[in-house]
Amino acid sequence: MVNTYNTITSTSEGLFKEKGSKFISLAYPITDSAQVKPIMAELKKEYYDARHHCYAWRLGWEGELTRAVDDGEPSSTAGKPILGQLVANDLTNVLIVVIRYFGGTKLGVSGLIRAYKDAALDAINNADIVTKEIEAYYLLRFGYMEMNTVMKVLKDLSVKIHSQDFDNLCEIKVSTRRDYEELFKAKFENTIGIEVNFIEYS
Repeated sequence: MVNTYNTITSTSEGLFKEKGSKFISLAYPITDSAQVKPIMAELKKEYYDARHHCYAWRLGWEGELTRAVDDGEPSSTAGKPILGQLVANDLTNVLIVVIRYFGGTKLGVSGLIRAYKDAALDAINNADIVTKEIEAYYLLRFGYMEMNTVMKVLKDLSVKIHSQDFDNLCEIKVSTRRDYEELFKAKFENTIGIEVNFIEYS
């Protein structure tokens, strides 16, 4: 079971130059593929005079979702080398875009692959990389009589409280580290009057 993943905290930039061609790289933290389209639209507007806007992204805690786009470069010479750097550096939830200004001299297939790879790597090297713990989110429902029991468990396990609503029925939204999840659930297993509802992993 995967309990952590590596990603970046903010946008970073990189640069690679070869035979007059300039490769500007930008790395973005993302959590959904829907974020890619507006970012690309903005970059194509900003770098409107560039020849190519190639990119790759990787999503999911194990990097199981990927896409690589060559944007007019020969097949697999741009998107795949960019994606390869995300995989090699064990990064996920990241989009890397490499914008090329053509310098007049063709680089050939191997030259292009190296250029896009090195440009992507420069953006990664300039990024603030963090290891994030995967959290399991739950909604607890219980009556006032169970309040002390619930609060003691939350305190003992250092569970994070995100919101609480104490009306006729008490509701608390909490999260715990994924590797503590089974212990967390076990604490409430045999307690009557406490409802434990899984929400999501994040």
